[in-house]
Amino acid sequence: MDNDSGSLLIALISLTGRVAFPPRSLYQIVCSRRGGPKQIKAYNLCDGTRTQAQIISECKLDAGNFSHTVSRWIESGVMFRLGSGREAKLLHLYPLPMRLPENVKAE
Repeated sequence: MDNDSGSLLIALISLTGRVAFPPRSLYQIVCSRRGGPKQIKAYNLCDGTRTQAQIISECKLDAGNFSHTVSRWIESGVMFRLGSGREAKLLHLYPLPMRLPENVKAE
């Protein structure tokens, strides 16, 4: 896939993700367990350019706990694994600000 096609695909995933999972819903899934800002940072690093190991290293996370978190996010439909094995990259629906804006309405 060339760079333009990849960028278009990521834009379509982001747009569709915002319709299916509005920001408040996405926050609830990403932060449904303890971790808050650390979970959001890790989620935001899943931009399709990093492996799980790279995110673990950058955020100083426990590998086992993050593996369970990634599985939960994938099962929830808010993240995708691109590729397979150790070289697989993680792709979120869209990045989240560290704090939910006050003007975001509850569903």
